[in-house]
Amino acid sequence: MEKISVLISEEEVNKRIREVGEQITKDYEGKEVLLICVLRGGSFFMCELAKRINLDVKIDFMSVSSYGKGTESSGHIKIIKDLEESIEGRNVIVVEDIIDSGRTLSHLLNLLKSRQPSSLALCTLLDKPERRVVEVPVDYTGFQVPDYFVVGYGLDYDQKYRNLPYIGKVEIDNDILK
Repeated sequence: MEKISVLISEEEVNKRIREVGEQITKDYEGKEVLLICVLRGGSFFMCELAKRINLDVKIDFMSVSSYGKGTESSGHIKIIKDLEESIEGRNVIVVEDIIDSGRTLSHLLNLLKSRQPSSLALCTLLDKPERRVVEVPVDYTGFQVPDYFVVGYGLDYDQKYRNLPYIGKVEIDNDILK
């Protein structure tokens, strides 16, 4: 049986999302931004972030997976759900729930760059830099977290706990999952 303990409180999460939204508003003053949510986990964060950006905001969704044999990302991505509209000439911010190894995200960013947006930025709620295998340019970060298995705010463990209003770490039989 897993136990969830609070790593980042609901109040801290809300405060930080507000700060990130204010920074994006300042950085893109007078411009429209397109938030691209990487499904599924990013949807909770993107919805809250969009409410805190005081600009014209449009949203779209992508679902991608890395494929290959084994449990490690192959470094290639398969698009499960693509964007509804062109991003050419637009100010695009990719919104992720967590950045881990960076493999899949690196390839996704390269794909999006090839579609010629005016600008392309990356925003993540959580960043685990010690797990990074491929460097990716992170423009907006909510929190850097240790190498724990985390849930809440869209992040899941076996499709559970996405709806927690805080970030929790998962422990099973007194062992913290990584």
